[in-house]
Amino acid sequence: IVKGICQILTPIPVFMIQIIIASSLDKRDVTIFTMAGIVVMLAWMAPTLVIRSQVLSMKERQFVSVAKLSGVGNGGIIFGEIMPNLLPFIAAAFVSQVFNGVFSSFYLAIVGLGPLREPLLGNLIWGAQSQGAFFNGWWWWPIWPAFAMVLILSSLALINMGMDELANPRIRKTE
Repeated sequence: IVKGICQILTPIPVFMIQIIIASSLDKRDVTIFTMAGIVVMLAWMAPTLVIRSQVLSMKERQFVSVAKLSGVGNGGIIFGEIMPNLLPFIAAAFVSQVFNGVFSSFYLAIVGLGPLREPLLGNLIWGAQSQGAFFNGWWWWPIWPAFAMVLILSSLALINMGMDELANPRIRKTE
């Protein structure tokens, strides 16, 4: 059932759905928790498919067969054999979803669909845009929040690349 739901909803652009949901809400009712709910609502699908495929791949490997022949129960196989090998994939998926969540909250706030009373970087850019900062020559208003967001997203992307390198043996650098 979960696989079917993921396969149906994965091709739909998440950003568009988030914008549609956020724009259908009353702006006075949007809080940081509402925005987090909008961002998280569809964020679980991609990591679910990746982790499911890794578990199915590990299930067929020799170390699981050896554990079964040794008399280890299902719980021992799951927590003793599969989970330790799955943790790098889970960590990489977590960092990737944190990146997507930060980016989603940033762009929802930039277009004015975030919580307007919260001190978010996207709200600073939205406020500069709504006050006509670009047209009045106040270019520094949106530059600093945008620069901070670039630094945050770049650091998360670098962490994600390192986690991918740890999780995927094909892209590991050998010396």
